[in-house]
Amino acid sequence: MFPVSIKGVLQSPEGLVVLMLNERDEWELPGGRIELGETAPQCLAREIEEELDVQVAVAEPLDSYLFEVIPGKHVFISTYRCRLLGGFVPTISHEHKEIGLFAADRLPANLPQGYRDSIVKALGIRGSVMDSRPQIPRA
Repeated sequence: MFPVSIKGVLQSPEGLVVLMLNERDEWELPGGRIELGETAPQCLAREIEEELDVQVAVAEPLDSYLFEVIPGKHVFISTYRCRLLGGFVPTISHEHKEIGLFAADRLPANLPQGYRDSIVKALGIRGSVMDSRPQIPRA
């Protein structure tokens, strides 16, 4: 059995993709592990509120796949399209190092392919392997 993580493709009001820098220095989509009794959309809304202090509406599923986080450790990932509800003044939680906002055609090189594919699918674009510096949201 593999742990299950629910992740969301979310854009800022300016249309930038919201990513989180994890402890492995990889950018990832916001979201996290599902808890007993939760639906996937409930999990994702809760996780995004915990990680970013913003509220979202969770829309349709985008993709699901098995991801090798580190050699020998796999997590089952499900991704969903999300829409921002209310204001966007994100606050970083203890779970991540940094919040980044990226143009869809300037996604960072250290973004795993599965997340990149979900972004491309959610936004209906072609992916880019170009690296860029994130725009850091300010309160």
